[in-house]
Amino acid sequence: METILIVDDEKNYLVILEALLAPEGYEIITENNALNALRLVRETDLDLVITDVKMPGIDGMELLEEAKEKDPELPVIIMTAYGTIEMAVEAMKKRAYDYITKPFRNEELKLTIKKALEVYRLKKENRLLSEALSDRYRYGNIIGKTSPMLKIYDMVGKVAQSKASVMITGASGTGKELIAKAIHYNGPRKNRPFISINCGALTETLLESELFGHEKGAFTGAVTMKKGRFELADGGTLFLDEVGAMPPSLQVKLLRVLQEMEFERVGGTKTIKVDVRILTASNRILKEDVNRGIFREDLFYRLNVVQIEVPPLKDKIEDIPLLVGHFIEKFQPSKNRKIGLSPEVWKALYSYSWPGNIRELENTIERALVLSSDENITVGDLPDYLVEKKEEKIDLDKIVPLKLTLSEALEQIEEKLISRALTYSNNVQSKAAEMLGISRRVMHYKMKKYGMLS
Repeated sequence: METILIVDDEKNYLVILEALLAPEGYEIITENNALNALRLVRETDLDLVITDVKMPGIDGMELLEEAKEKDPELPVIIMTAYGTIEMAVEAMKKRAYDYITKPFRNEELKLTIKKALEVYRLKKENRLLSEALSDRYRYGNIIGKTSPMLKIYDMVGKVAQSKASVMITGASGTGKELIAKAIHYNGPRKNRPFISINCGALTETLLESELFGHEKGAFTGAVTMKKGRFELADGGTLFLDEVGAMPPSLQVKLLRVLQEMEFERVGGTKTIKVDVRILTASNRILKEDVNRGIFREDLFYRLNVVQIEVPPLKDKIEDIPLLVGHFIEKFQPSKNRKIGLSPEVWKALYSYSWPGNIRELENTIERALVLSSDENITVGDLPDYLVEKKEEKIDLDKIVPLKLTLSEALEQIEEKLISRALTYSNNVQSKAAEMLGISRRVMHYKMKKYGMLS
């Protein structure tokens, strides 16, 4: 619902304009005091301002300048009964959307307002899309080529085109929000807003206000009206991170909103209708929370139409080289500086269990780049806990099927070790051979044996 602020010291015009525009589905705020209007412009989420020019205190031109300072794209329509060409030119120079004179034609005014709101909506959407594209939320930024990641790519491609609610599960730091953004930006809503909120980071009162908005005076500190995330995401996607942390009272309200796609702001009585796709994420096993009675079963099934489980980094360690390369490109201070990693560093990265998952790996590489003094990252650039000597334990049942003979099993392990060394060395055979402790001639023979030579 678009919010329009109308400012005029003549109250009869406020009454006329509210009666004219409210039936069009707009939320109308009227103000006959220019200084109060100035505060509303600074503190309220507005979609359009209509202001008279000549008013006590400050005039409409000053209000126009303040509105543009807060949001250069916010449309402002100037209206006056004392119109002159000079005044119209001044208004347009100060980037007013339009300039109209009283008395105005009702249909002409409504058409002007409709066009102004449409232009503003498109500008906001273009800005959001531009920001998203600059962050490149596409499949290519979900780093990984292991089998679990390929399955995720396939699922993202399928669910992106649907309206189904998707629940993304996995431990903290696995990249759940990146998956959500890939779903949004590869679907039909990609040109509309992607709005996110962490349900575990706010108190119950603040979370309700952030989700549904609030009216002025709804509670202590609510000095102005504020739109919630549902309103801001209208036509697009709302991502509820850590949805399992949502209090039971809000679970009830969320379920109703999902069923009806309508709600009231906190402290308000006006029903607001929205069209929002819901994506959620949780690092908890919500089915267990349902069984314990701390998460509503009906809400769980409403949110969990499709589930995407993101594996921890320790279950896809073959993706570490790709991730490391991505983070080096992201964080290295100079693009002309070619960064390498010593074999000892690769061994440490590969051996560590990564309880903090991709986020921990990202922080580790950023730290190493800051501390590294040359073109190679060494073990001295890594945190101490990462290079502690530990007894390596290999789960044979996990990497070697029981049906293999000894020679078959050894060949399978050898092939994986050679493939990994080539990945770490960027396919430089001499470096891969050095990592494995074999000669280049033996390396060439093994690669030919396993069909790795083109």
